[in-house]
Amino acid sequence: MSTLDSRAGLARANGIDLYYEDVGPVTAPAVLLIMGLGAQHIYWPEVLIEPLLAQGFRVVRFDNRDIGLSSKIHGVRHDPLPRAFVGAIRGRRVRAPYTLYDLVEDTAGLLDALGIRAAHLVGASMGGMVAQLFAALHRSRTLSLTSIMSQTLHPAIPRPRLDVLLRMAMIGRRGRAGRDGYVRQSTAMFRAIHGRGYPFPEERVAERAGRAFDRCFEPKGAERQAVAIVATGSFEALLARVTAPTLVVHGAVDPLVRPAGGRASARAIAGARLEIVPRMGHFLHEPLMPQLAAWIGEIAAAAR
Repeated sequence: MSTLDSRAGLARANGIDLYYEDVGPVTAPAVLLIMGLGAQHIYWPEVLIEPLLAQGFRVVRFDNRDIGLSSKIHGVRHDPLPRAFVGAIRGRRVRAPYTLYDLVEDTAGLLDALGIRAAHLVGASMGGMVAQLFAALHRSRTLSLTSIMSQTLHPAIPRPRLDVLLRMAMIGRRGRAGRDGYVRQSTAMFRAIHGRGYPFPEERVAERAGRAFDRCFEPKGAERQAVAIVATGSFEALLARVTAPTLVVHGAVDPLVRPAGGRASARAIAGARLEIVPRMGHFLHEPLMPQLAAWIGEIAAAAR
């Protein structure tokens, strides 16, 4: 990707520091990419960013709190993830370090820091939840909404496959495996959620996992984010407030966030466009990125 008109650094947002990378003319309409649970901004494929830039957008990526080079929320007591998960199922209050509503305000604070009044929001997985909530709570700042492989956290939505949850929970926690162990565990997890019918890009996945480890290895941060998701609970009713043109994209064979999650988001948002992609799992398949960029452009054009 060209480094022309690129900016990067730490932005003060909602009382914390968020690391961001901002590419494209500052006068162009902004696309804000919000990544998912435990994933740094480098997990957005360049083959998605390049066609967005070619369409004339300014593209902003960032590390959510507790991940990558952004602030870590240490010293706040919370329920361990298994207890939080079981407690939420039983209707008990979950003690969390923060909720997704805090990540929404982080996102608003980042836009403020970058001088962006309103943006086209694109979120993946947990990032899709944040983007949906942002669009409901900050309607005047949302030009369009694209939610990818995400959901509404409604209790009726089928839960992830247990084997996938266990793989995610064990990343970075099997003894002192170090960088090599982290890369192996991450690669195995992505292989499990990758989907069917697309070649698994093992070398690229392993290289990116290594880069993520080198930037910042903070498995407790991912656990805190997971507890925050559990503590947030269903926000489906709030989505009736969304007025921005909306696209919902979901993999037909997603084992982590089941396709019912994407369908729930599309039903809850008036006029939402739903694209269920055959053979796609919980993974941003590079062959699909030009099509995804085109869909984002189409939904952005509807906003204009």
